[in-house]
This record gives sequence, C-alpha cells and structure tokens, in this order.
Amino acid sequence: MIDWVEREATSLAAQSPSATTLARWGLGAMVLAAGVHKLLDPAAWTVYVVDWLAPLLVVSPTAFMLVNGYLEVGFGAALLANRFVPVASFVAAVSLTATCLYLAVVWLTVGAFGDVLARDIGLAGLAWAVLRASLVGDE
Repeated sequence: MIDWVEREATSLAAQSPSATTLARWGLGAMVLAAGVHKLLDPAAWTVYVVDWLAPLLVVSPTAFMLVNGYLEVGFGAALLANRFVPVASFVAAVSLTATCLYLAVVWLTVGAFGDVLARDIGLAGLAWAVLRASLVGDE
C-alpha cells in the first residue's frame, strides 16, 4: 500500500508545475488575498496596530491598511501573472520580514500576536525563496 501511494505521488509530482512555480503561486495568492481583505475590511487589520505604533504612522491605521491593500493586490497579481517577479517578491520579502520584526517586538512586550508571528515567519521564508529563484533563474 505504501509503495503504491509513493508511486502515485511521484507520478503526480512529475506532472505538476515546478516547486518554484508553486511557491510563486502560493505567495501571490496569499499577498492578493491579504490585499483584497484589507480593502474590504480594513478595520479587521487595524487591530495589529498597537498603541505605541499608531502615532508613528503618518496616516490613520485604516488609511494605512487601505494603502497596503492596494499595493498588495498589485504585487500579488504580478506574482500570479509571472510579471515583475523580482520586484514583487522583493517587496513581499522585505515587508513580511519587517512585519515579523514588528510582531516579535509586540509579542515580547505585550504578549499579543504570537500566532500571527509564527505564520508570518514561514511566509517571509517563502517570499525570500521566491525572490532568490527569480534572481538566479530557478524554474
């Protein structure tokens, strides 16, 4: 039974897109979905703006999320369309890394958002992998 499952999985894997393409699609879908959700419900995202951060923003937390939403829709669509991948994945990688650093500070000081931090560490790694692949021509 296990041998059959392995043979079938290997056959399916051989017929599927490359790991690089699957990673780019996954990153693009996540960035696009996050952007769309920020545009539809920015208030759901403003909870991540803690009290000490809000005064540092040059706009309201809601406006900040809306601007990010539009940018994420564009970068996510670019990744899905396989256009401007180095730029889009670089923006995603830097943004997700900065988000992880911010969330780590919040988690250590306030005790909040540790679950989001754990997820975003993986997403940042995915973004860096897509960036690397786009720069060295892995496909």
